[in-house]
Amino acid sequence: MNSDSINFKALWKPVLIALMLAFLYGNVLVKLGRDWWTDENYSHGLLVPFVIGFIIWMESDELQKIVKTPRFWLGGSAILLALLMLLGGSLGAELFTQRVSLVLMLGGIVVYFFGTRILRFLVVPFALLLLAIPIPQIIFNKIAFPLQIYASQIAVWGIRLFEIPTVRKGNVFEILPNGATQVIALEVVEACSGIRSLMTLMTLALILAFFTRTKRELTENGWFDFLKSSDFWRAVILMLSAIPIAVLTNAARVTATGVLTYYYGKQATEGNLHDALGWLVYIAALGLLILFNFCLQFIFRKIFPTE
Repeated sequence: MNSDSINFKALWKPVLIALMLAFLYGNVLVKLGRDWWTDENYSHGLLVPFVIGFIIWMESDELQKIVKTPRFWLGGSAILLALLMLLGGSLGAELFTQRVSLVLMLGGIVVYFFGTRILRFLVVPFALLLLAIPIPQIIFNKIAFPLQIYASQIAVWGIRLFEIPTVRKGNVFEILPNGATQVIALEVVEACSGIRSLMTLMTLALILAFFTRTKRELTENGWFDFLKSSDFWRAVILMLSAIPIAVLTNAARVTATGVLTYYYGKQATEGNLHDALGWLVYIAALGLLILFNFCLQFIFRKIFPTE
């Protein structure tokens, strides 16, 4: 009976919090899950909750060692702000604000019950959750369009290396297939700009940096001591490297499509061949990311030999 009482006392708070979150954010979570399922730019979001769960489970022993000092006022203020953001986002039909409020709500709950120290060791899970939230379309377009232009410029340069005549107009370039009389216009759409693989690559870069970190044990240092950590700077550099990797690999995809179009015509721009090139882009980008991480590890071991 005492065991049942202890178990009940241990479970009623998490269950109550989960029910509260389901009531407040049920609609937000359903729409977020639908976006993950239907929007290929954020399909990596389907794996993020499992990765977060695995990280917390893997670090559970270390997390339990941390001295927990509840911060009721700070945590309560974060929860109140999250509720106001949820209300404002709901009234303004702004999904991004509602979704960010969920992250803030989770952070506020952690601080309310466990304090701020443990929050420092949950930075990666919270960052992964933020990376899985679709950014507003207006910001997405401002990022995607320059990437489309860069990918187009690099692709045309690459196509001309094969001595294939082509003319570029913005993010559209024209190719006259070998032996044909009709020009084929190829457009570098958002999917080929690198924006799609960029979102996934930045998430994978953070996961890769976390699981290859040199320091495995959690230490309760000052708030800004992470700036002295080689693992932190390697993670930052690796995530930033996702930008050129995404652009270059997708430009290579467009280049290959242009070359194949010259020799095989319009069939090279559609069907299984085009889909296969898309998968090769992901594999190549992931390979480059892993290779670059190995290089960074080697460099940082030379710079920080004592870590």
